[in-house]
Amino acid sequence: MTDHNKRIPTQHVIGFVLSIALTLLATWTALGSNLSTMWIISGIMILAVIQAGIQLFMFMHVVEFESKNGHVPWNMMFHGAVLAAIVVAGSLFTMSFGFTHNHDEEDHQYEQHENDDQEQQDDGEHEGH
Repeated sequence: MTDHNKRIPTQHVIGFVLSIALTLLATWTALGSNLSTMWIISGIMILAVIQAGIQLFMFMHVVEFESKNGHVPWNMMFHGAVLAAIVVAGSLFTMSFGFTHNHDEEDHQYEQHENDDQEQQDDGEHEGH
């Protein structure tokens, strides 16, 4: 029989507990504190950056210099961040400056024009009698 080392992954447990604590702190900041909105948003952003750092260093093996395939984690993270930035920038651009589809307004103007024509016809019929 092989001897299996069953040890507790303390680094992962510490990272998990810290992540839960930061999440609870952010929840309390948003729901239970009497801080102004600016301070709440700033606090949550700071806690999010701290939690992202914990996730990167404790769970995603950022401290490793090279993976089994020869890829450097920093290189892969850089390309992932560039891709995410492109997607976010493109989404913001499309939502801000993209084409607007005012089909409802055009339909409303068309219906209004038809109603005006119908009223003019009705007025013409009533005047003749």
